[in-house]
Order: sequence, then C-alpha cells, then structure tokens
Amino acid sequence: MATVVEVLATSGGSARFAELRAVVSGRAIRTALSSGEIRRVAKGVYALPKAPEALTAARSHGGLVSHASAAQHWGMRTINAPLLPHVTLPRGRLRRQAGLSCVLHWADVPAIGDVVTPVRTVLDCVRTLPFAEALAIADSALHQRIVDLEDLLAAAEQLVGPHRRRIQRVVGLADGRAESVLESALRALLIEAGLDGFEPQVAVVDPEFSARLDLGHRGLRLGVEADGFEHHGTRTALVRDCRRHVNLSLRGWRVLRFSWEDVMYDGEWVVAAVGRAAGLAPLTNGLRIAA
Repeated sequence: MATVVEVLATSGGSARFAELRAVVSGRAIRTALSSGEIRRVAKGVYALPKAPEALTAARSHGGLVSHASAAQHWGMRTINAPLLPHVTLPRGRLRRQAGLSCVLHWADVPAIGDVVTPVRTVLDCVRTLPFAEALAIADSALHQRIVDLEDLLAAAEQLVGPHRRRIQRVVGLADGRAESVLESALRALLIEAGLDGFEPQVAVVDPEFSARLDLGHRGLRLGVEADGFEHHGTRTALVRDCRRHVNLSLRGWRVLRFSWEDVMYDGEWVVAAVGRAAGLAPLTNGLRIAA
C-alpha cells in the first residue's frame, strides 16, 4: 500500500484531503502530519515540505497555476522569475484567507489539470507583463513548440475586452526563431525604438563559412547580438568567437555585440548605438555612445 508521501509525490507534491483519503487512511494522514513528513497548507489541502510552490499555492486557494508561474511550469523561458506564484480563480470565487501567499487573478480560463493551458498562459503573460518580458515568453513558447503559432494567433483574435489590440500586436511579433530571452529582449528594444528590418537568426553562408546572427538586417549587412557570459567562458570559446567575428567582417557584415547588462539596464544606449550604426543618427547628436 502506498504511503502518504508517495501519494503526494505522484500528485505534484500536494493534494486535497479527499484525493489522499481515496488511497490512504485518515490515520496515516494524521501520522504523517504530526511527524512533519507532510504539511497542511490550507483547509483540506496537504503538501510535501518541498512541494512545487506554484502548484501548492494554487491548490491551497482552489485555483489554477497561471501567468508567469504557468509559463515556468510548461517550460517557457522567462526574463524574470515571478516573486510570488500566480494563481487564477474562477470569476466570483472568494479568496481563501488561509491560502498560501500568491498573486491572485480572476478569470474563467481553460486548463490542463491544475495549470492554465499553454496558449492561454502566453496570452495572460502578454496581457500583464512589460513588452520585452511578454515577447520573450511568446518567442520561447514558439521556439520550443509548446504552442503553435496558428493556435496562438487564433486565440488572440478571439479575445474581447481591454488590451486586445496590444495582445494581438505582441503575438503578431512573436517569432519562434529566437533562441534566448536575451535575444528577445534585444529585439524588443529595437522594435520599440522603431528600428525595423532586423530578423532573428539570420544565416550568413557561403562555401567556406557558415554562421547565424542573433539579429540581422540583410539590407544594411548589420548584425546585432546578445552575448550571455556562458557562451564565452573558456579559451576555446573565445578563439572560436574571434575567428567568427573576423569572418563576418570579411564578408561585409558589421556586428554589434551587447551584454545582458547592456540590454537589461541600459537599453537607451543600445538603441542609440544600433541607430548610429544603421545610419539613422548623426555622428554628433549628443547620444552617449562611449561606455
């Protein structure tokens, strides 16, 4: 016979009393609770001490894991992890005062188990997050084939109410070719600045050389790359990257490379630099180009 801990482990780390009682005895539940093997997180809801935070919070309120928490659950990459779990309750449902701390939303949404569906998750994130974070989640969902573009566009088209146009615009800009959240954040900066023509993962190929640029403007032969530290952590990686840069230059490509700190904390400087390289800003216009 399964133990209380085993039942909870196979249920995502938490379960309602009725679900537990269908498999184990009430005495076993009380014993596990008193020994500290499990904890009661809300009336009629029990969890392992290290149960997944978002799912446990959702069950403690009788709701669904949603928004950025659902994005993490489905494996979508996010720029910032949510500080608290996000939980959606049905419209009209009162919050449980004894439930775990979380960010509550109210809506009637489709779900798979205790988690909002991937398509609705993307739409909810686009509705509530800043543009760069929203685009990163939408790009990631498409890149990893967690959602289908046609399904996402159709769901956005069917929306009614506030933020409908914004959601449709972001979904329309989402691109599954993007390979990292930093790349998506960089593309978001250029879009917001009106610097058009940059495509994700532009290939530069000839019989002797092959490379892809995070973002490339084919007409200008201008590449823009988002460099995470992990890609250059060894001597071998440095040598390979230097040779790649030289080969791109020999083929007429100028490449601007920006760090995580540049993109996340100094977007104005990034936009100014790209604008100048694209010939959209004069050489003496007061922009702070120097580091």
